[in-house]
Amino acid sequence: MINNVAQVKHPLEPLTAEEIELATKIIKEQKSIEKNYRFTNVSLIEPPKDVVLNFNKGDSFDRKVFFILLNKSDAKTYEATVSLQQQKIISWIHVPVVQPNVMLEEFFECEKILKNSPDMKVALQKRGIENLNLVMLDPWSAGNFGHAEEKGVRLVRALCWYKTSKFDNGYARPISGLFAYIDLNKMEVVKVVDNKSIPLPPLDGNYTADSVEKYRDDIKPLDIIQPEGPSFQIDGHEIDWQKWKIRFGFNAREGLVLHTVSYNDDGRDRPILYRASLSEMVVPYGDPTEPVNRNNAFDAGEYGIGMLANSLEFGCDCLGEIRYFDGVLSDSNGDPVVITNAICLHEEDDGILWKHTDWRTEEVEVRRSRRLVLSSISTVGNYEYGFYWYFYQDGTIDYEVKLTGILHTSAIPPEETSIYGKLVAPQLLAPHHQHFFNMRLDMMVDGMNNSVYEVNTESDTVGPHNPYKNGFIAKSSLLKTESEARRNLKLETARYWKIVNQEKKNIIGEPVGYKLITGENTFPFAHDDSSLIKRAGFLKNHLWVTPFHQYEKYAAGDYINQHEGGEGLPKWTKANRSTENTDIVVWYTMGHHHICRPEDWPVMPVAKMGFSLKPLGFFDRNPSLDVPAPKHNHGSHCNHN
Repeated sequence: MINNVAQVKHPLEPLTAEEIELATKIIKEQKSIEKNYRFTNVSLIEPPKDVVLNFNKGDSFDRKVFFILLNKSDAKTYEATVSLQQQKIISWIHVPVVQPNVMLEEFFECEKILKNSPDMKVALQKRGIENLNLVMLDPWSAGNFGHAEEKGVRLVRALCWYKTSKFDNGYARPISGLFAYIDLNKMEVVKVVDNKSIPLPPLDGNYTADSVEKYRDDIKPLDIIQPEGPSFQIDGHEIDWQKWKIRFGFNAREGLVLHTVSYNDDGRDRPILYRASLSEMVVPYGDPTEPVNRNNAFDAGEYGIGMLANSLEFGCDCLGEIRYFDGVLSDSNGDPVVITNAICLHEEDDGILWKHTDWRTEEVEVRRSRRLVLSSISTVGNYEYGFYWYFYQDGTIDYEVKLTGILHTSAIPPEETSIYGKLVAPQLLAPHHQHFFNMRLDMMVDGMNNSVYEVNTESDTVGPHNPYKNGFIAKSSLLKTESEARRNLKLETARYWKIVNQEKKNIIGEPVGYKLITGENTFPFAHDDSSLIKRAGFLKNHLWVTPFHQYEKYAAGDYINQHEGGEGLPKWTKANRSTENTDIVVWYTMGHHHICRPEDWPVMPVAKMGFSLKPLGFFDRNPSLDVPAPKHNHGSHCNHN
């Protein structure tokens, strides 16, 4: 065998195509793997923290590759670990009663199987549909609702739409009342459900360039030019920019991952994050009618955000002086798959960083803000999700999700409405739904040992000390244990949370810290004993805090596909471990509440949501004072000095 490990310079560098090829070859040869196996996950096993944090350039290290394999013949799931340095399997474990994630290849296979189903052909013919090439099928995860057909079978539900031509928007014409269950291991149709036929909605929903009759003619070119190139430097997957040092990775389940994020303060690299990623996301629908009542898509755990990443295009997805990075993953055969330009890196202007005008002297000082953008976009069926990390010159980190794409739709008879959705076109219903994202933030604020405080603001008491009754006080409370750290937003007290290092003090003698600033959020509306909450118990709280554990990675557990629930954060935090002055992980859940509107059709304008990590006494003063004033060019005169 050819060992390519020596080409990798850092233990957190993403797996290369050569490494995936080598690791898969080791598995197949040493276990005599046949074609009846699917490689549902091939990913890097990240080394322990002490190895990473003490790593020096040139140090040797072993690269280990983690596999999840599914034997289609007996429906058994296995986990394996391969050492590339030793070129052997060092672990092989059968994991009972779980279903690995659904793979992209399975989507295509089940569409072909279903279109050849006699029952499906009959059901379509009843509706006057003869051309099966114009039928669009979306495989949805089956979930777990306690039905007999779910047990021990790897299932998806296929929902149907009709297209009038190859490039027509099929979501404009749902074939409501018709769907099917497919066994992915046997690749056979288990059942076709043919309920009452509803007429197809009358209007198309096309949005592509050739379907727009007249474009705006008053838009002038807007060019972003950096004649001297970008201000960042890249070494593999490590970025140096404006005092920031950021390492990043990419994998099939989480997509874009941050590693070892630090800010250089007066010559010293001060850590802020050890690792940050999308832990899980789930999209529950609020329509209790069949088949939408089972739409609870766990897009990360059931499909894989990285596996569904787009190849980004210059001038379309990103603007400016761009640097792209490929996403190197694997297919169901264990062979490398390269998603070209899966990650985009660029700088952009962000308006004013800070400004003050002294009205007495007419002296003006203003600085322009520039931010670094690290992003990827994934298509999950009908929806697109853009994932953006922003880094600012004042030490702030933002995370933003941009939601766009096409609404999930149902047909509804003429003259009818529904309390469970909104009409977006005649006879076309978009069901109420929500999008929840759980972020796993492995904090390292100026060191490994951190604590979390909750800050609530309350009105001061009435008395002589508060004569005009306007005083208010912000009170901090230490969240000492996991049970104390199960928290929710509270608008009435302007609640927020801060992550501090009690061992490090700033210029005013307070612990250094970072503040978690929340953005848009909501609560789930499913009942506590629903399938959704059983499987996604993390939705019950906006904030969770746990002590670091290397195997606690995903808020809903390792295997969410068709799992009955109870795993992940609700299970781990029952131990009620200490979260004070230790190596902690902060889990933040944010939700987008989507009551649809006609303006969301036929393609949805971007909706944005996210959060910020903002320095809170981390620096002794504004760390962006040294950002130079804008140069006096192109007619700019924004400073007098």
